[in-house]
Amino acid sequence: MKRIIVFGGIALALIAVLIWFGKKNSASPIEYETEKPFKATIVKKSVATGKVVPLEEVEIKPQITGIIDRIIVEEGAIVKAGDLLATVRVVPNEQSLQSARGRINSVQIQLNNAQTQYERNKKLFDKGVISSQEFEASQLSYNQAKNDLKNAQNDYQIIKRGSVGSAGANTNIRATTSGMVVEIPVKKGYQVIQSNNFNAGTTIATIADMTKMIFEGQVDESEVGKLKKGTNIEVALGAIEDKKFPAVLNFIAPKGKDEGGAVQFKIKADVSLDEEHFIRAGYSANAEIVLNKKDSVLSIKEALLQFDRKTEEPYVEVKTGDQEFEKREVKLGISDGVNVEILEGITEDDEVKIWNKVSKDEEKKEN
Repeated sequence: MKRIIVFGGIALALIAVLIWFGKKNSASPIEYETEKPFKATIVKKSVATGKVVPLEEVEIKPQITGIIDRIIVEEGAIVKAGDLLATVRVVPNEQSLQSARGRINSVQIQLNNAQTQYERNKKLFDKGVISSQEFEASQLSYNQAKNDLKNAQNDYQIIKRGSVGSAGANTNIRATTSGMVVEIPVKKGYQVIQSNNFNAGTTIATIADMTKMIFEGQVDESEVGKLKKGTNIEVALGAIEDKKFPAVLNFIAPKGKDEGGAVQFKIKADVSLDEEHFIRAGYSANAEIVLNKKDSVLSIKEALLQFDRKTEEPYVEVKTGDQEFEKREVKLGISDGVNVEILEGITEDDEVKIWNKVSKDEEKKEN
């Protein structure tokens, strides 16, 4: 009984194997489809990433060191040259203040002495005791001493109040150009430093002409050699969908910078704005730059190309009969990543094998 069961199992296994081989051999062979070359316009583009910034941007800095007392305008305000932006309250340096007071006292002593000599010499000159030259020398010293005292007093007022008189010329921060206030990096109570030969000074406000915008971006070293000044490009902004702004390339950096192992070159382009959209400074942007363009050239899809494993030369398989193909080497032109120009190797009448198309059975398995 056991032998019958064993032999029966073996027989069933053999039958199953024979059925599987029969189905496999009866499966239809792979049938390849073909496509014909076609005429197409191929545009090779380079995309530069960057942002849009104002062409003219001015930083307003104080002429004195002090503390922000008032901020008159807000970010986004339109101002004209000369408009008041903020006021600064002077906090005098105690050492400088004491030094200025000491200079006033010193000059006052000199003035008192010069005045005494002048009055004495005047009496002597009126009596004819001294010459006019000696009298004029004492008069000059007296006038110089008066002028020195006035200058010392002005210096003291500048150190103490920031200006001479009540006009507040230095404490009032005014716009030096017309435009929009795009940034106010300080607040009331902030301490600010004046601009001088050793310090750039504290920026109180930044004013820009928002009607003139430029694109600033970077391109890779492999493509910078193909760019030319005056090239028309299109700028797409991340904040504005389905809209591209025309621009003209006007600057290509003569020196690149190493960023993450790749050398990048800065480019700039004048952007043409419209009245419909308000472009804010700092919008992220992509610029499409046409490197090469060919109209109505013989083309195929890049997916139809194959490459020889030994020579790495491109080739396609051309139909010669029913599911029969021959290998043809081709010479390629420009490519846009989807279609590629064919210079030599095939004609418009040839049928090219679609060698990498997934069959319906394979699609079902993947699903």
